Amino acid sequence: MTFELPKLPYSYDSLATLGMCKETLEFHHGLHHKAYVDNGNKLLEGSGHDEKSLEDIIKDTYDANALVQSGLFNNASQHWNHIQFWEMIGPSGNKIPAKLNTALGDQFGSIEKFKDEFVAAGVGQFGSGWCWLVQNRDGSLQITKTENGVNPLCFGQTALLGCDVWEHSYYIDFRNKRPVYLQNFLEKLVNWENVTDRMV
Repeated sequence: MTFELPKLPYSYDSLATLGMCKETLEFHHGLHHKAYVDNGNKLLEGSGHDEKSLEDIIKDTYDANALVQSGLFNNASQHWNHIQFWEMIGPSGNKIPAKLNTALGDQFGSIEKFKDEFVAAGVGQFGSGWCWLVQNRDGSLQITKTENGVNPLCFGQTALLGCDVWEHSYYIDFRNKRPVYLQNFLEKLVNWENVTDRMV
């Protein structure tokens, strides 16, 4: 398959009042995500993975024992991560639906405890990476964090919510205040309807 940069489901300036300015989206989507697409396509040529789906490329190239992942994995995984990220946020859908509200309360004790644990995971991810709300095969929910471009697909989990904690995701809006970015992400940016729809 050929990687393609998806069009955002909202305009570059539609999240400005919610804590993600037009400049951030122009850099993050138009430059950073595009770079993963362009570099991934170059590495895909002649790799033997050309005909596979993006998900299969990620799972087939992830090496759990590697200190450093391959270039193809890194770019393919970051491409997938960002496709999900753009869908998981937005200017609407910011009320948690009853189904998810109940599931989060049952798993974490309360919505506030879930949010506290999610922020702690994102803050605790040293360097670049992601924090996630995932659903395991047994249906349980879990908060995880991954380095660089590694994502829940690598562990057979379903990604319900992912927050990009690479600096390019928040530095223009929040400078080095990652905790504030994460709190704002949960309170204002997440499309909880999209998160709920991902539950299996």
